[in-house]
Amino acid sequence: MWDNPRLLNGVSGFLVGLALLAAVLVGLNVLARWTIFPLREAELKSAPQQAPRALIVAAIERHGRGTFFGARIDELRAALEQVPWVRRAAVRRVWPDRLEVSLEEQVPLARWGAEALVNTHGERFSGSVGGELPVFVGPAGAEAEIARRYQRFAELVAPLGSPIERVTLSARNAWQLRLADGMQITLGRDADVAEQRLARFVQAYVESGVSAAVVDLRYPGGFALKTRG
Repeated sequence: MWDNPRLLNGVSGFLVGLALLAAVLVGLNVLARWTIFPLREAELKSAPQQAPRALIVAAIERHGRGTFFGARIDELRAALEQVPWVRRAAVRRVWPDRLEVSLEEQVPLARWGAEALVNTHGERFSGSVGGELPVFVGPAGAEAEIARRYQRFAELVAPLGSPIERVTLSARNAWQLRLADGMQITLGRDADVAEQRLARFVQAYVESGVSAAVVDLRYPGGFALKTRG
């Protein structure tokens, strides 16, 4: 070993790198404990619309104290993301004595049964909101798929002039829609095929002038419907 210059150079380089890393870690630890750079302000970039401001302030006051280098911003970010209606939080240091906090709030797309809400990313979250929202019903874990299909179904039924009130995905992966005017549309199990059949039905229905209460699109060459009254 001692007569191998290449190996010796490699070992010495590794030891130097290790020493530098240790020095950096010690320096960071010293900076984190140094009290001459206290935090004086935490700035919230935008006013929350739905998230409780009092809980946000409490999280900042609890986890956003200390020094500029010693502030545990990961803990503050995690605490903020536990506040209702906060989807994501970002915290960064601004020299010399400030933290900057940015929040992304949940944007509700639909209700998940009577229990929760689904956001525009297809994620379920706890919360309540007034106003009209469609209802999603389906197996746990299907929120993202239902949200994605809902967007497409909503585009396809737009010519009918009645928005989607309810989207149901059964345990056997069968899809069903209910429109605001009460029309029930059974789509079947293959969502991709169902989209094609729904598009054909909407075109034919608009041209027919018929008023349907129940529609079954599970036929490969047509559809069945029950008229109102």
